[in-house]
Amino acid sequence: MAETLDSIDARILDLIQHDAGLSVAEIADRVGLSSSPCWRRIKRLEDVGVIQKRVTLLDREKLGLGFEVFAEVKLALPSKDNLEAFEAAIVKWPEIAQCATVTGGMDYVLRIITRDMHAFDDFLRDKLLSLGLIANIESRIVMRSIKNSTSVPLGLISPFVVEA
Repeated sequence: MAETLDSIDARILDLIQHDAGLSVAEIADRVGLSSSPCWRRIKRLEDVGVIQKRVTLLDREKLGLGFEVFAEVKLALPSKDNLEAFEAAIVKWPEIAQCATVTGGMDYVLRIITRDMHAFDDFLRDKLLSLGLIANIESRIVMRSIKNSTSVPLGLISPFVVEA
């Protein structure tokens, strides 16, 4: 069943994705609704899965986790069993902030966060390479992050219809 979202839904989503700590009353005030209808809209957006979860973004540097790496991984044999084994392993490791399958010469791109180069080396040796599934890893150390956003570009959605 398709769910149509209107401009008020889009404004609610934009507010929430930029500050999940806003109260329903604050959101309602900013979009021109009273609290009850605003809460019902938010609840509907959660129920249909448009809002997956609300999180708090932390400052990795202040927590001593300032070492960030993008690693491209090529499996030795990208069979169904090996893909599933690799994916089952990496979802358990907190060092991996993101993982995506990609086209081209590599099978996966990982975003890895650790304390420093030594912790990254330990992660490679003790976890990734110990799987025995990897033919090649190409790592790119992040020198400086220019843009790091978790927001979805809502202005690109037209018409505003979501599959429930």
